[in-house]
Amino acid sequence: MHPEASSNLSLARFELGPRARLSIGPGVATERRRGALQFLLGEAAEVEIGPNCWLRTELQPVLLVAGPGARIRVGADALLNGCHISAKREVALGRRVFVGYGSRILDADQHDRDALHPERCEPVEVGDFSWIASDVTVLRGVRIGAHAVLAARSLVARDIPEHTLAMGIPAVPRGKIGDRSRAR
Repeated sequence: MHPEASSNLSLARFELGPRARLSIGPGVATERRRGALQFLLGEAAEVEIGPNCWLRTELQPVLLVAGPGARIRVGADALLNGCHISAKREVALGRRVFVGYGSRILDADQHDRDALHPERCEPVEVGDFSWIASDVTVLRGVRIGAHAVLAARSLVARDIPEHTLAMGIPAVPRGKIGDRSRAR
């Protein structure tokens, strides 16, 4: 943990398996709520939180779960607002990605369907300056392009091109988005 990260991180719940690695960059902040921020890392898992991220727990807890050997990377200046990120292989969020409360990003099916249909894992990637609104679910294998916006309560099961507004169940492109690099 970088010494310039918020002292509020001391109230988070940390469960790290053998050889797991958690890296928290300078300027990372969270609220002073015991256990509202949770890092659950399996054996040899890696979680990296980039500089100046806000892990916001005011409305709901933030849960980051990396299974054995999995990796989660959160780019600089990101906002994780009461969301759940789960990796069995890899989830990568770019710079200044916003994830709204109640949203979930999952890189695996989470269970075997039956003996003939085992669980599948595929990396998830979210490009720089993208915004995933509230109650959005992003499923395995999805790539979201830079500057994309995913509307509330969408189910993202396919790739979303950069500079695209997508919404619905399943989420489909509905418009274009400009440069979000200065959006607040």
